[in-house]
Amino acid sequence: MIKAILFDLDGTLLDTNELIYKAFCTTFKEVLGIVLPKGEITNLYGKPLKDSFANYTEDKQIIENLIKTHRNYNDLHHDDMCQPFNGVLELLTKLKEKGIKCGVVTSKRKNVAIHGMTLGRIIEFMDIIISPEDTKKHKPDGEPAMTACEFLGIEPKEAIMVGDSPYDLMCGKNAGCFTCGVEYTTLNINELLKVEPTYMVKNPLDILKLI
Repeated sequence: MIKAILFDLDGTLLDTNELIYKAFCTTFKEVLGIVLPKGEITNLYGKPLKDSFANYTEDKQIIENLIKTHRNYNDLHHDDMCQPFNGVLELLTKLKEKGIKCGVVTSKRKNVAIHGMTLGRIIEFMDIIISPEDTKKHKPDGEPAMTACEFLGIEPKEAIMVGDSPYDLMCGKNAGCFTCGVEYTTLNINELLKVEPTYMVKNPLDILKLI
């Protein structure tokens, strides 16, 4: 029996896809002087920034500069480019009516995640928010999802981890949760399918059919 749904945040509940894309574009151009294909940039979605930038330089100081530039862009433009996907508020309302616990497992800094969730009016539905500050290991390791389940007092097999990137699905799978990929991802959907998620949904409200 499913007792909880764990959600990735960006690209799953909140439509910040364009914000993240422009943040990466600006960062790579300003710091490294390079312009990357869109597909290469979207493949970085869902990963901790440190891991994403480590693919382009081994210099720790440059990586820190990349992270700082990315975060500065995000902080500056976040509020104008962040809103829930269609159907998200209705989904969360119905899940709570059914007594299903809800949580967010994100690679985003907690203060920024909370701000975006407050802006999008979804924070009131959440029973737990797990961000990188809360665990030693991060996606795709299972620790973040396992930590959320422990807090909620449930077994991982009683939860579904929902996300728009392979890292989200691998996190859920490594924790022992069921997994659900979203077809409205901006990533190559074949990358999600390679992880062999338990479910795939076309829109947020389809998640109701899984419980």
